[in-house]
Amino acid sequence: MNPLDLLPPDLGPRTFALVAGVERYEISRHWNLRGPARDALRFARWLTGPGGVPPAHVRLLLSTLDDPEALDWSGSAGLAALRGTHRPATEANVKSVLFEELPACEGDLLLVFWAGHGYTEPRRGELMLPSADARPGQIRHLNLDSALRWWRTNLVRHELFRYQAALVDACRVDAPRDARWNFGTSDYGGGATVPGRRQFRLYASREGEAAKNDAERGAGRFTEELLTELAERTVREAVSGLSDTARSIHHTFLGLRERGEGWQLPQFVVDRDWDASSFLDDDVPGLAPPRASRLDQSAWDGLGELFEDRDLPRCAYEAYLWAFRAAGCAAPARGGLPGDTLLEVAQDLDERHGGPGGMPLAVPFVRFLGEQGAAGDERWAARVRDWVRATRERLGLPALPPPPPPPRKTVLHVRLETPPGGEDGLRARMWLRREATEHIWESEGEPVRLDAVRDALVRQLASVGKALGAEAEAGRPSGAVERIEFHVPYELLALDFDQWPVPRGPGGRTRPLGALYQVVVRCPQEREDTGAEWRGKWRWLWSQGGRHPDAVRVVADADADDGLGMELGAGPAPACVLAHTRAGARTSAVVEAVLEGGVPVALWHRGPASGSASTSGSAPASPPTGSDRTRSPRAGSSRGTEPGAGGFAYAGPGGSAGDLLDLLVPPGEDGQPPDPGALDVLALPARVRAVRRAAAVAGAGAPGGDRRQPLGGDRLVLLWDDPDDTLTLRSLA
Repeated sequence: MNPLDLLPPDLGPRTFALVAGVERYEISRHWNLRGPARDALRFARWLTGPGGVPPAHVRLLLSTLDDPEALDWSGSAGLAALRGTHRPATEANVKSVLFEELPACEGDLLLVFWAGHGYTEPRRGELMLPSADARPGQIRHLNLDSALRWWRTNLVRHELFRYQAALVDACRVDAPRDARWNFGTSDYGGGATVPGRRQFRLYASREGEAAKNDAERGAGRFTEELLTELAERTVREAVSGLSDTARSIHHTFLGLRERGEGWQLPQFVVDRDWDASSFLDDDVPGLAPPRASRLDQSAWDGLGELFEDRDLPRCAYEAYLWAFRAAGCAAPARGGLPGDTLLEVAQDLDERHGGPGGMPLAVPFVRFLGEQGAAGDERWAARVRDWVRATRERLGLPALPPPPPPPRKTVLHVRLETPPGGEDGLRARMWLRREATEHIWESEGEPVRLDAVRDALVRQLASVGKALGAEAEAGRPSGAVERIEFHVPYELLALDFDQWPVPRGPGGRTRPLGALYQVVVRCPQEREDTGAEWRGKWRWLWSQGGRHPDAVRVVADADADDGLGMELGAGPAPACVLAHTRAGARTSAVVEAVLEGGVPVALWHRGPASGSASTSGSAPASPPTGSDRTRSPRAGSSRGTEPGAGGFAYAGPGGSAGDLLDLLVPPGEDGQPPDPGALDVLALPARVRAVRRAAAVAGAGAPGGDRRQPLGGDRLVLLWDDPDDTLTLRSLA
């Protein structure tokens, strides 16, 4: 006999519910996510519609990104009634509902629905659901496990709420271990346990997994499946069939997982089914996914020797992602590496579920490192191959596909130096870097004018193009020149190399260099005092896959003070600075701080008439001169004079200082400002080229030109100092 048969046929009036959807968090806008409020509203619509629960029995807590009035309150008269009674999803309101208001009600069934972020407490694994008023010093939250223990005690009258269900669309990942995030402890205590109270919990994911949120549709994937299952059922029908509903949702996500389309796996725990029989989903035949093999002690001993004193290589994040693809499963939703050392990453992989073949995820990770992370150390690469072969044989693992080859890049480098005697003109050298480095041109004798450097560059591009074409015809394809990097002294950083005219097509037509190639400037000679910070930031950026909420720092005029450089260099983040400055002196101060702090990437606007290396297709005889500019900064001169005769002056549209993100990052949803954390810093050279190309098309008035393109796309200066791609060369003097 099903104990639910003893419940009244019309259970709706005897049901009470807490329904919460948290989208906006005070702690940081990077925590905000779109969808939970809509999910909570849709669940409340089912409750007060087909479910048959009176709206007065539903406590709706919402913290929305948009005005709550903009949400869809249609669907049931009960939902319309909740429009005027919902409250913010703060910790105080949550505790008031769960521990004061609902326990005082006369009911048989308690329902808790929560959509938002979720973290597990590392020691006891309890689920912590942050509330809207979470702050770094105190991340206020609901401890769901402790709350449900409280509800099983005699603090709730014995004859009431004998059935309780919690449905949670949230992640169950470890709480951040950073000292900045203080969750504290929340234990609500309780009285004596009341026999016969039964609880049912359905979580969107297992411990350690992220629950998928579809921001475009404004819905969690788990909630979407749950509401599809509930459909037009009454509350009584729904809770009676929760076991079948859970199995159905579980099967749906298991199929996604087996096809490599999803990572999360809903789990119904933690207690027993309504009839008090064991109901752990790991015990249900056919539902538990195959567990990947784990590394044995011999494998770990070998990794300890292999990874000893070895830094994270540049390809570590690529190796991490490929491990999931090679094993036939989806990577976690959260980007970046899970640790700061190779062993920590391997440990994270070994603790995860693998693909259908049972391959331990650490094995393809290590193989990728051996192929691409050896940095020329063939002896270490051979040891890695031996480890992979021995581990596969010992554990009986299937064959591994080879990792993809590293992308072929062809980069043309141009190095410019001011003559040590202060003469007009420049000394110049060019080299081509692909699988090998080839010196292709050098100025000889007297210093040369910039237009001579430009002409030599155009000739070399044409010559390299012909040579690469011949190699391709001979069956040795090599990628075309993708990027041109100008290694220049500090005082030449703002020259408009990207606007150098390059012949294109018939009739003497020219196009800007920066519209055809990725054009960046570099200043490696200014990194001598901050080499450790420079390399550390670059390695950290690669370990995060190019994206992280703290990777990009937007600096305005008010931030450009004397301590900015020390602030930027204090940690691995930021790795990129966007200078949203109006005054040339302020932009100059920001660039100084970028170099002092070891920041490898920076972007700013130059003024329209400053330090031009090309005007109407011609170049000046020499870079702008001046006693302050020509002195080496390392000789004690001040950089107060703006390089390139004012080249750091900002002249954005209408004097606005906020258009760089508009140029680089798509607008946020519903007109929200662009998020710096959404910027892929490693893709910045390609993105800047696209912006320059759009500006060139619009400026040329070509059909289909994007007249909406923000102004300033043709005045971007991108500093891109890759410490892994530098050459130590003799001075051109």
